[in-house]
Amino acid sequence: MLANIGIPGLVLILVLALIIFGPKKLPEIGRAAGQTLREFKKSTKELTSDVTDPIEDVKKETKKFTDDIK
Repeated sequence: MLANIGIPGLVLILVLALIIFGPKKLPEIGRAAGQTLREFKKSTKELTSDVTDPIEDVKKETKKFTDDIK
């Protein structure tokens, strides 16, 4: 989706944002967007680790069990 925007599209978006929000408000909006993305990324990692950690535990137990059989 964002790969098709290109440089002229990004410049247009930045100019529109500057006109709409003004130069004083733009850094605050960027900071808030960065914090939101950081929190989203952190939550996503936590959710995936909640799923993958038990799977890794089962793999370790299975390996231990098969090593004991040999």
